Amino acid sequence: MLYAFAFLCILGFISGCGIYSFRDAVIPDNIKTVKIGFIENKARYVNPQLAPLLTDKLLQKIIGQTKLTRTNSDDAHYQIFATITNYDPTQTVGVSAQQATTNRLTVTVHVVLKKTLDNKEQEFDVSRNFDFSANLSLNQAEGQLMEDIVRNITDDIFNQIFSNW
Repeated sequence: MLYAFAFLCILGFISGCGIYSFRDAVIPDNIKTVKIGFIENKARYVNPQLAPLLTDKLLQKIIGQTKLTRTNSDDAHYQIFATITNYDPTQTVGVSAQQATTNRLTVTVHVVLKKTLDNKEQEFDVSRNFDFSANLSLNQAEGQLMEDIVRNITDDIFNQIFSNW
């Protein structure tokens, strides 16, 4: 109990001193603007809701959790473009009594981050698996999973761009 209390005190001290922040994005002071392009969906199977939901959630998260100002200008300090490259609901991951019990939906998004002040470009993929009951149709599973898909993929993109962890 004493060790847990000491750990929490140290954690509070470190984050309170501005050395580390466990909530804030790490953005250089000279970065002021961001352009967020509409996320394209180029997966073989296209869920028509996914791209607009991801675009909106990413925009909300960046504007809400950073000091950046959104712009549509091509000279924005950060320019973020993303493409859904995989939306694959075909994996069976759980079997019982020779029957599928669990299926898996895999979602992958390719992200391009242009840093115009540094004249640099960074590319990366974020991918997540979402398991669902084999008793559900894909449409039923999507209805249950969409909020988690959008939140998790958005968080992964945000953390890849703005965290130094």
